[in-house]
Amino acid sequence: MTKAGAYRLLRSGLVLIGLALFVAGCSAESEGPQIQRFEGQIMGTYYHVAVVGQRDEQALSELADQVHEVLADVDHKMSTWKPDSELSRFNRAPADQWFNVSQETYHVVAEAQRIADLTQGRYDVTVEPLVNLWGFGPDRHPDRVPSDTEIQQAFKKIGYTHLTLDPSGPMLRKEVSGLEVDLSSIAKGYGVDQVADWLESHGIHDYLVEVGGEIRASGERPGLSQGEGVIPWRIGIERPVSSSQSIQLVVPVSHYAVATSGDYRNYFEEDGVRYSHTIDPATGRPITHRLASVTVVTKSCMTADAWATALTVLGDQAGMALAEQENLSVYMIVKTDDGFKVEMSSAFKKQFSEALVAHQKAQP
Repeated sequence: MTKAGAYRLLRSGLVLIGLALFVAGCSAESEGPQIQRFEGQIMGTYYHVAVVGQRDEQALSELADQVHEVLADVDHKMSTWKPDSELSRFNRAPADQWFNVSQETYHVVAEAQRIADLTQGRYDVTVEPLVNLWGFGPDRHPDRVPSDTEIQQAFKKIGYTHLTLDPSGPMLRKEVSGLEVDLSSIAKGYGVDQVADWLESHGIHDYLVEVGGEIRASGERPGLSQGEGVIPWRIGIERPVSSSQSIQLVVPVSHYAVATSGDYRNYFEEDGVRYSHTIDPATGRPITHRLASVTVVTKSCMTADAWATALTVLGDQAGMALAEQENLSVYMIVKTDDGFKVEMSSAFKKQFSEALVAHQKAQP
């Protein structure tokens, strides 16, 4: 299981591969409060922050430094690249021993395990050996299809049911030797939430935060032209084609978090067969269904991040059924013989009814 390199966006430098979200209309300034922006690199990807205000250069620089510290703290706890990170030390620890972790790491792992339970293991943060085996992990090797024997050997080191949690520590424990946890399908979203919560706690309520394609927005921003006043933050959901970037649908996202997963840019081919970067923990092989892109909108970016990966693994039919069961706001783009079709959950249709009507009216 990977996510728009799901498991690889944080770790391989495949920055924004499969990205389906970008800020729509965020470049012009107007009189009065302005959109002020800063960016940086963390977790093997880029982040961008836009805040509304009139800060001088020094104040904006200090704000940028503080936001980077928030993200660096998440990275220090949950990185699998940094050998001294909390998660890396747990991954090196022997089996059948409790390992103390921070409340933050425990919180993220607990949410990952909750979604693993709901998906019956189709979302699994212990799937690293399979991701590596197919050449999409840090142990890069020439693209090739692994043997059945290699896949079965990797299965011995994975399984979310072999990872146990104890909130009293808080502590984690692995029950099989070689099991490792990789949070790159959920930690970016958690980092977005941490920045958003930090901004809120410091009196900043009009902002948009994006880390590696995962987004959370709040409040309003200045309009793009005189007389437009203030308007909600909006994002464009990208059409899933690898040759260009075009908008499929624009939706307002103030007070929400948005995450997207897709399989249309990160893959390899062998003997004319295309192998997706998204590995299904149930089979140990890349997904073969026709779901090209899935966008999830929730209050928590951490949760949206994980669900986008989970639904990508499940595919459009099983994924949409689970989205309806969990009342998730989900927008899917599915490949067909004639191009693409769109599928939306009931919650998404209700939440973005006005945007959908406007989109329909704008069609030729």
